[in-house]
Amino acid sequence: MGKPLKHRNLALLLLQARECVMVNFRRILNHHGLTEQQWRVMRAISDNGEPMEQWQICATCHILSPSLAGVLARMEEMQLVDRNRVDTDQRRILVALTPGSRALIRAIAPLVEQQYANLEVGMGEDTVRNLYDALDRFLANRQSNIELVTLSATPRRDVARKSKRK
Repeated sequence: MGKPLKHRNLALLLLQARECVMVNFRRILNHHGLTEQQWRVMRAISDNGEPMEQWQICATCHILSPSLAGVLARMEEMQLVDRNRVDTDQRRILVALTPGSRALIRAIAPLVEQQYANLEVGMGEDTVRNLYDALDRFLANRQSNIELVTLSATPRRDVARKSKRK
């Protein structure tokens, strides 16, 4: 019997590639007392211009809102971010880096840049550049050119249970 799925698991490959990259940087973050999520938030605010609204951080960092609330609370306790409500709309919260977190980014930056250089040496500059290019093209297209399959009216949740009974 043939395999029911012929395509490789792209989502799993991307997760494995992410782990392959992060293993190179995790020890730098741990050494400076940061979690990966905290670094993603700091990097996003730094790269995208500060301050950012919480929903923008969620979208940029792919952190769910309930999780981000906890991350930001811990970061505020660590004096890495300041959260302030927008004067004109109290529902909106702006998150900004503190002078301390900007100093921490400057301290970590040479290590991160050196690790990226090491990654390019280890994987090959062309491989890394091609990966950046492919990911940029993939993300630029997002869902615009991808047709979604039509789903049946009722989900097939019970298929596995029914096939066990036979």
